[in-house]
Amino acid sequence: MTRKPTVPDADRTPLAMLAEAGVHSIVGYQLAQAAIVTDQVFDDRVGRQGGLRKVEFTILALVQGNPDATARQLARALAVTPPNIAIWLDKLESRGLVSRTRSESDARMQHIRITRAGAALVDRSVQLLLEGEQSALAALSAAERAMLIELLHKIAMSRKRGDGTP
Repeated sequence: MTRKPTVPDADRTPLAMLAEAGVHSIVGYQLAQAAIVTDQVFDDRVGRQGGLRKVEFTILALVQGNPDATARQLARALAVTPPNIAIWLDKLESRGLVSRTRSESDARMQHIRITRAGAALVDRSVQLLLEGEQSALAALSAAERAMLIELLHKIAMSRKRGDGTP
């Protein structure tokens, strides 16, 4: 009978099935593994209950926090093309979650505003996500969770703009 070599817990995949020594120190790998947990929380709490996709939730949350945002601003924030953001805005507008109005100063530009229904959905979704993450991330202390959020935000802020500048 052949015995499998013992793999230290720190070098195992999350379900302790495979050794991950070769990729353990790669941030992108660990982010992908962690995203499995947070994606499940989102799907269980908001996707199924609120009928939202992650991109829809993000657009709604950004519009709620940035009244009169433009499609171009949203596209840049989400690193997608303006035609893609237009498709998502069409869907959200058809559901009564956002409204678009033409700019008085530039008829080519539209300002996006969240509706009452959209704001209620975002508020409810945020609460559900915080509760779900609290449970899913119970292994982290409050300080560790705050540090994780700070570090992830720092990584996200290092993203380059379309013109190559940070």
